[in-house]
Amino acid sequence: MKGKLGLFAAMLVLAGCATASEQLRVYTEQYPPYNMTTNGQPFAHSESEITGLCTDVLKAVLENAKVDYSIKLRDLSYGMNRAQRHEDHGIYCVSKTDEREPFFEWVGPLSSIKWTLFAKPGSSIKLDDLEDARDYRIGGYKGDVMTGYLEDKGFDVSAITNNGLNAKRLEQDQIDLWVADGLAGPYLAADASDVTGLEAVLVFRETPMYLAINKDSDPDLIKALNTAYQAMQESGEIDTISRSYGL
Repeated sequence: MKGKLGLFAAMLVLAGCATASEQLRVYTEQYPPYNMTTNGQPFAHSESEITGLCTDVLKAVLENAKVDYSIKLRDLSYGMNRAQRHEDHGIYCVSKTDEREPFFEWVGPLSSIKWTLFAKPGSSIKLDDLEDARDYRIGGYKGDVMTGYLEDKGFDVSAITNNGLNAKRLEQDQIDLWVADGLAGPYLAADASDVTGLEAVLVFRETPMYLAINKDSDPDLIKALNTAYQAMQESGEIDTISRSYGL
């Protein structure tokens, strides 16, 4: 352990950590248990009001890199727009899609999501692979990468702006399946729709999730963050945080 901590400290020194005068403005969305407000509200103005798996990992990275930062929780489109248009702005936890990649520098992965198709409790639906889902109506979340993937593949997807209601739509047979993350889906179903016992019928992909920082941001800032992340990964600190959320 002492050796790992020594390596961690040395790597931060070699990186030339970002100074406290630099501030990274970071945005996220309500996506429990990865990013969420501590009081259940849909918005938060301070990092002290925001928690979750990705948040805990990111805060540790930022603090170990000695970066001055702020975090606000808004909707996904607002945060993405701010991060894409302004230097020293970022957004997490987001996937590195072909469309997004040119606009950002990437730190992570902070965690990963498992693309899962859920059926209602007690459902008899069985899927061997994704193609078996073509005969079913699939609920999704507008703007979400998993939903977009299925739409692009020609699946019968009905996307809505309130993802938590998809669990209730399952119960009421308005949809047959719901595409959501394997960890976040059941959490959201219980919280937003009071639905428990969803059937995870297929995991068809896994995607790493990152902090995406505007590509015109200070290179020293990016370097410090990536070095801190690498050191935390090698020391096992990121795994420790992930295990506290049941991963």
